[in-house]
Amino acid sequence: MNWIRGDSLGTGSFATVNKLVPTHTSAHFFPSPTAVKSSDLHTAASLKNEKEILDRIRHSPYIIKCYGHDSTIENGQEFYNVFLEHAAGGSLADQLKKHGGTLPESYVRRCTRSVVEALRHIHAEGFVHCDVKLQNILVFDDDEVKVADFGLAKEKGRKEGKWECRGTPLFMSPEAVNENEYESAADIWALGCAVVEMVTGKPAWEVRSGVNIWALLIRIGVGEELPKIPEELSEEGKDFLRKCFVKDPNTRWSAEMLLEHPFINDHCVSFKKVNGSLPSPSPRTHFDFPDWASTVTSSLPSSPDSGEWCQGEFSLSCSPASRLRRLGTDELVPMGWSGSDDWIDVR
Repeated sequence: MNWIRGDSLGTGSFATVNKLVPTHTSAHFFPSPTAVKSSDLHTAASLKNEKEILDRIRHSPYIIKCYGHDSTIENGQEFYNVFLEHAAGGSLADQLKKHGGTLPESYVRRCTRSVVEALRHIHAEGFVHCDVKLQNILVFDDDEVKVADFGLAKEKGRKEGKWECRGTPLFMSPEAVNENEYESAADIWALGCAVVEMVTGKPAWEVRSGVNIWALLIRIGVGEELPKIPEELSEEGKDFLRKCFVKDPNTRWSAEMLLEHPFINDHCVSFKKVNGSLPSPSPRTHFDFPDWASTVTSSLPSSPDSGEWCQGEFSLSCSPASRLRRLGTDELVPMGWSGSDDWIDVR
């Protein structure tokens, strides 16, 4: 082990994030600063997937850098470690909180363009991110933003053998709910949800405290209801969201098409120019998650507080309507409920 585990940046059920302190013999291997994300070797599947995907995607200035991995034994426990680019500005979710719950539209345009550039690259390389949200978009010292956290990413076209919930429910697309389909178009739907949240400070789907998570999935998958487009957004912004919130994934705009949209082709300025210099935040990484956190699972919850996603499995041969009827339940999920990947940030 030619590095030292520094201050904690965040911790979750299956992984921790720390500052990485290189030794004098390894200083030239690690850019400064670097974060190390670690998981017990026996529960490191998501972290290993993240490392593999980042290795297979060619470098892009809009995607977090990965500097390698190793395994260590510390206090008798074996860890799998991934070395990642560290973002001192935290995530866009952090910036939203720091600046009163909304971000200026000019800055939203700029961030959105960077995310669309990242998605174009990810999709062109043959992958789907599957968990686009503000918590997974990092802010760097130079005010640039990059897409991060590829733990749930998958190859395009790869089908699972059974029904699964992959990602964060509030950002799931209709085809993911109805058809178990997680392809490039699903990332575009999630992008639209992220834009709404940047503008309003609230989720794209209006949900009450104690809402039934499965009722939300039924709203997403059944009928013609769409996320509400913010009234305060410009006409260009509203039109951009209409291109994202198309029920049919085959007619939803692609990242390539969205890059030509006037909402992100013009007025892309720095937040610092709009709002003055950003306050210096405590060192943070992108490893924090909101309620109803990211997950990949093939089950439904046996009870609201179980922390499990399901009882029994869904057959892909079931019709969408049948699967959604089985999702329906009178049990309520408290707003404070989180999945197993929920993170606590440490300052």
